[in-house]
Amino acid sequence: MPRISTIETGFYRIPLPVTLSDSMHGDMAAFELITCRIRDADGAEGVGYTYTVGRNGGAVADILKREIPPLVEGREADDTEAIWHQVWWALHYGGRGGPAVLALSALDIALWDLKARRAQLPLYRLLGGFDARVPCYAGGIDLDLSVEALLAQTDGNLSKGFRAIKMKAGRPDLKSDVARVAAMRQHLGDGFPLMVDANMKWTVEEAIRAARAFQPYDLTWLEEPIIPDDVAGHTRIMQAGGVPIAAGENLRSLWEFKNYIVAGAVSYPEPDVTNCGGVSAFMKIARLSEAFNLPVTSHGAHDVTVHLLAACPNRSYLEAHGFGLDKFIEHPLVLQDGLALAPDRIGHGISFDWDGLAKLSA
Repeated sequence: MPRISTIETGFYRIPLPVTLSDSMHGDMAAFELITCRIRDADGAEGVGYTYTVGRNGGAVADILKREIPPLVEGREADDTEAIWHQVWWALHYGGRGGPAVLALSALDIALWDLKARRAQLPLYRLLGGFDARVPCYAGGIDLDLSVEALLAQTDGNLSKGFRAIKMKAGRPDLKSDVARVAAMRQHLGDGFPLMVDANMKWTVEEAIRAARAFQPYDLTWLEEPIIPDDVAGHTRIMQAGGVPIAAGENLRSLWEFKNYIVAGAVSYPEPDVTNCGGVSAFMKIARLSEAFNLPVTSHGAHDVTVHLLAACPNRSYLEAHGFGLDKFIEHPLVLQDGLALAPDRIGHGISFDWDGLAKLSA
């Protein structure tokens, strides 16, 4: 088996065309991209990445550059499970989540890309293969947009081929949130999949009140109504709010998802492959969800995640995230009739414009 020869880390700050905002993260003028390139002794390469909403990327990059290489160089590259556990436990005491698991995620994505490339298979086929056509929604970052601008953004997404839309909530007054959701429902029409994301804004009681107020608008789900640490609070919202709940983009391990699922705290588990532990952890979370008859969705990194959901019989929707890499990759995500298509290129099929990224090195 090939052994890992080198690991190369990249750290880039990518400006957004317009400053975005949500209810808790504040203004976001740029996002940070941290890449991991693994080469084996035969010269084959795998690429992984993670990202932040604008801060703390330096810590992730430092872990990838300084802490991880001594742990994995010389290891057999195909031993993804053994490498995952070695890195998780080596970094556990000083990390357990946060930058450490983001770094591990980028490493694990790169290892799976390398494994698929060596097998001459698209990643989704290596992972088992279910259906390369994955339902996909446009994830808007639009809390501060006027209703007119919100609907114009939605029309732009519809023209790109999206057939499901997510919008933000969490404005200072619930009445304003409800008016915006009502306007979107009227604009989209009955039965069109509509999700609402509060980005952890509310208390439990506020979230229950909001969920009840949103009931007439037939939401596919209400996402992250409260802080991710409050599992019991999510259970209360599920029981009293009357709308399905999506959560998980801020959960950092399989075991955190287990706590949510067994507590009846989530309708749509929502892992992010770039921060939950990579491909290895994402697929375990998806299988755990399947065992509880729950549909799994995703957050972020749609160019990788389309492969993972394409291998899951219990997939629901892929999120096409607002932090896109279209300017820096050769083949952006392809939509067809509201479905994202997992590419048949070997590996995950993402080819970065490294020269272009170099100009944005952080």
